[in-house]
Amino acid sequence: MHIRTLERLVVTALEDIKGKDIVVINTRKLSDLFARLVIATGDSSRQVRALARNVEEKVREAGGTVLGIEGEEVGEWVLVDCGELVCHVMQPKVRAYYDLESLWQGNPKRTAARAP
Repeated sequence: MHIRTLERLVVTALEDIKGKDIVVINTRKLSDLFARLVIATGDSSRQVRALARNVEEKVREAGGTVLGIEGEEVGEWVLVDCGELVCHVMQPKVRAYYDLESLWQGNPKRTAARAP
């Protein structure tokens, strides 16, 4: 499946279940592991799991491959590995804490070291 088709499919699957703050990052120049990173927020563990399951279902229905899913047990952060595209669905606090957007876009937030 072409990466742009996969990207649209994943974003639509997230929008269908009311995923929030969906961000797509082109990582082709940053990593050889995958070409796109999709990040979305769900308001509860139930919604995070539902968003991830919907991504999995829609990708498989379209003939795409889902290599694995991690984090469904807890539902704070679920990763759906679609090969060339990796989808992260997170609760708001987890998303703010890890700040993957800044990390993958090359401008991570820095905090000052505490003096002893």
